[in-house]
Amino acid sequence: MSDGRVGRIVGLQRSGGGVPKLPIERAVVGYGGIEGDWQRNRKHHGGPDRALCLYSMELIEPLVLEGHPIFPGAIGENVTISCLDWRLVQPGVRLRLGDVEVEATAFTVPCKTIAGAFADGRFVRVSEQLFPGWSRLYVRVLHPGEIAVHDAVTIG
Repeated sequence: MSDGRVGRIVGLQRSGGGVPKLPIERAVVGYGGIEGDWQRNRKHHGGPDRALCLYSMELIEPLVLEGHPIFPGAIGENVTISCLDWRLVQPGVRLRLGDVEVEATAFTVPCKTIAGAFADGRFVRVSEQLFPGWSRLYVRVLHPGEIAVHDAVTIG
């Protein structure tokens, strides 16, 4: 039985800028994030402390049930994870994504560019301040490598 500290990658996404990020099966991850991924607004996205954006499939599913047209990559996450207790993923926590080691640096601040993923356009639905526990997280890469869909994700 899992204690919520082990999950798996169920989606990898990247884009040449903007959202949605589109699915890929494998990725090379460096200190700057996924090879071939780019963000239009580099002031608020990307960089070493925001190299990857992570989100939970167990949060996407109830958002879909609320009527939102959200899907993996729709709100800009690079890595969608399943079977991991999202409450344990907090700034300062280290994770292993396949061969890649990362450290959570901050909850993301949602912006209007992801409004299309929400039926009412209320992108604040994934704001940590307004809806604690529903936010995406940024991570820095501590040990680069390759990751793939179905790779294990572990906390610690």
